[in-house]
Amino acid sequence: MRYTLENETLKVEIDSFGAEIKSIRRVSDDREYMWCGDPKYWGRTSPVLFPFVGAPRNKEYRYEGKTYAMGQHGFARDMEFELELSELGSIWFVLSSTEETYAKYPFHFKLHIGYALRENEVRVLWKVENTDGRPMYFSIGAHPAFLCPIHGEGDKLGYGLKFGGLTDELHHHGNTPEGMAVMEDEVLALTDGAVRFTPGFFDKCTYMVEGAQTGEVSLLDRDGEAYVTVRFDAPLFAVWSPEGKDAPFVCIEPWYGRCDAVDFEGSLAERAYENELAPDGAFTASYGMEFL
Repeated sequence: MRYTLENETLKVEIDSFGAEIKSIRRVSDDREYMWCGDPKYWGRTSPVLFPFVGAPRNKEYRYEGKTYAMGQHGFARDMEFELELSELGSIWFVLSSTEETYAKYPFHFKLHIGYALRENEVRVLWKVENTDGRPMYFSIGAHPAFLCPIHGEGDKLGYGLKFGGLTDELHHHGNTPEGMAVMEDEVLALTDGAVRFTPGFFDKCTYMVEGAQTGEVSLLDRDGEAYVTVRFDAPLFAVWSPEGKDAPFVCIEPWYGRCDAVDFEGSLAERAYENELAPDGAFTASYGMEFL
């Protein structure tokens, strides 16, 4: 079921399936900012990644001597959430563990996803509760896809990204075709903190950025004007558009966790950026999206 948040500036549509944003429009002229989810390129719009960000190596992980199968980005994006709270300017959904989830992810949990609308910003709020009697290990991340180009051009060449607080370079690493992290350090050259999209810019890999190099990433149009800015406190983030497809959108993704490295052989608790949550504990995080 779809729900709507609206003020004088923005109208936001959220589907209870996956608690996923499906549309963000500017009220003044009905401009759409979000990708439509056309499966020709990518059939999603803004999925929540839980309890895995990316995929474990060989699509399996180990916990307490047992091996479990797990696909990319976990399972929450493909489950129906319950409406938890709806009030002026905000809405909350909740997903609780089931026998089905426990069979592939052996923890009892509650995942709360909230959205708050304030002027021209959409705030996304996460709360993970460990309802199990033992420590719980998880990752969580965002994957919003923004239209690019935004002004009706035929492609996104000349559009770009600006990274707040950076000037000359951004350090990142990529991934294999199977989605595993290649930890070799690569450097993306910037001009005044920005980079422009050229042919093949997204054809090599996902740009995975660690080290808290910035907490602000903006999408720029061909005139260099920002029309979306994502702000976050996450320890890493990714920038992605489907390889080799010249897809008309770009994802800016705050992450608390990531895919395994190509040579990772450890347990669930040893995964990079894995979050440990004590019994009856709660983890909270948020990020904001500003639309101009």
